[in-house]
Amino acid sequence: MHFATSSLALFAASATAFPATSVLDSDLPPPPAPEPIEVIELPLPPVAPSNDTGSCTLDVNPRGTGCILRGLGDSAFQAGDFTTDGNNVIVTVMFAGAPAPPHPASIYDGAQVILVKADGATFTNGDSWKCLSCGVPEKQQQSRDPQTDYPHVFRSGDKALWGHNILDCNGHQLADDDCTPEEIFIYPIYWATIENGTEVNGAPRELRLHPDDTHLGFSSFTSSGGQNTFFGRLQFNPSPTTGKVLAPRYELVDVNLLRDPSRSERLTAEDGELKFHDDVILVGELRGFSGTGDEIVYIGETYEANNIDVSAVHVVTGAVRRLTEHPEYTDPISFSADNKWIIALDTRGTNRQMFMSGMRHVPPLIDLVTVTVAASTRNNGNRRFFNPILIDGYGDRGDYFGQHVNAEGDGSNGAVNDPNWNARADPAFSRDGTKIVYWQAIVTGRECGGANPLPCPVPTTQGQREYRLMLAKLTSRTPQAAPPVFDVPDQLPWATPFPPGTPLPNTTRGPSAGEYLLRGKLSGVAHVELSNSTGDQSGSFDTVAVNYTDYADVEGYLLNGWENAKSTILWPNPWNTLVDWYSDLEETGVVTASKKTSLDGFHLQIDAMLNIFNATGTLTTTIDGEVYEQPANGT
Repeated sequence: MHFATSSLALFAASATAFPATSVLDSDLPPPPAPEPIEVIELPLPPVAPSNDTGSCTLDVNPRGTGCILRGLGDSAFQAGDFTTDGNNVIVTVMFAGAPAPPHPASIYDGAQVILVKADGATFTNGDSWKCLSCGVPEKQQQSRDPQTDYPHVFRSGDKALWGHNILDCNGHQLADDDCTPEEIFIYPIYWATIENGTEVNGAPRELRLHPDDTHLGFSSFTSSGGQNTFFGRLQFNPSPTTGKVLAPRYELVDVNLLRDPSRSERLTAEDGELKFHDDVILVGELRGFSGTGDEIVYIGETYEANNIDVSAVHVVTGAVRRLTEHPEYTDPISFSADNKWIIALDTRGTNRQMFMSGMRHVPPLIDLVTVTVAASTRNNGNRRFFNPILIDGYGDRGDYFGQHVNAEGDGSNGAVNDPNWNARADPAFSRDGTKIVYWQAIVTGRECGGANPLPCPVPTTQGQREYRLMLAKLTSRTPQAAPPVFDVPDQLPWATPFPPGTPLPNTTRGPSAGEYLLRGKLSGVAHVELSNSTGDQSGSFDTVAVNYTDYADVEGYLLNGWENAKSTILWPNPWNTLVDWYSDLEETGVVTASKKTSLDGFHLQIDAMLNIFNATGTLTTTIDGEVYEQPANGT
């Protein structure tokens, strides 16, 4: 399907809702002019009539090269990035309906990784796709890890990161005819860690490949719900003798814990006064690297109340910068190879988060107990509210919030801007900077239909497939050469070495329970009380109460009023949280704004792994007369 677009308008919310926050930094260039963008849907293998063995007949796929699932399900589809020449996109798919062995087409079964043509051409077999992992001999994929998400092509073009595996085509470019199953080897990635005195294979998640093809960044969750992020080097071991994976493997060595003990506190207390430290290095969820690899990109601590944004830290100097500022939620993000552009997936334009984050320049005190729900409400189960946003490499600033990639269209069923199609992680640039790939999934039940008041749309895709692969062509651009990759050291100067057996540090951060004063950078004060309902004064708390008096951190944003919240983890699930929230804030100056709960407060229960909105009471933000109300339950 083809969508001709000409996205000639920068994405901008109304001037009343998002006025310029401050004068642009004199060291930064002015925001770029809008540019034309053409969006097309890339072809995928045909949809299997059913999951039954043999349902993918020659009537469905005359070339006998497989069929894929109609529904998304778990790990059924995920797009990655481009091959080095920009002519192909790597994608994880779930094949279904293959005939039983020994039929030649029986190899098109289960989770596999394919290349999809992005230049309108076909492979020599006549298909616009090519399966890389199908038919690889068992001896060449010993101990293949079942985790097959986030595929990424190595800059060298002959390998791919595929979940917790590396697919290696023995020196051949992945798209070449010489890259056959007989030439491909799939090796697991092994991280040796120690748990209770026993060596186990560690559990990294969402691995991101550094542009040098040698290093990886990844996140890892603890059983108690904590998260840490790491950076390590890939080292091939053809004959391992220790560990649980005794097959040829890539090992993660020289691992760094992305934490600087001297800069690990976002909020500190001294002599009864609180202080926020904007230079803190607290890498929350790792999202990747800059195009040259000189920065690590991540979701970290918030700068404004309930506003989840993306930051970057330099791998050597430790310099931190905030990349996004829009009050909506940003998460998946990628840089162009030359660092000049960012493609981010963001809820901006949907008003999904505005009821809690729309008021600007409120210090993130309430986030001490509400950050989990602020990070969870950007989804409703399998309904995402992400759209692809093109931003220059300097990030959001002033009243510049980038350009919607898929802005054009009539919003109808199947249109490029159909709100029922939501972008998913991760987007990517072609190496020459002229193309962007992203993928979308359509909303399905329970997030529509049945008890949900939102009707379920009928997909217009082939076979009514519930996901689609999109290519955005930046038609006014000329191809740019990629600059050299940054020479990143194995041990980052500011990070903490993390050899096998190293215990994780205590993640309790911030001040203890008590009463404090926070002074505005320009004027006023905030009286803050941090407390624990159990009476524990050891450094943990579950309740924050704040009273603002003529408080201002930014010129023209004067804050008065109060806000308090209590967070309760609903054990045994550490991700299930109940927040009891009360707010009566007023902001004057550049804007006239308020953030208020109903008299009985706002009470939100949400599981961060499921993201189903379930609340009683109301929380409403009003900005210059424009009202932003919370979503209805289940929507």
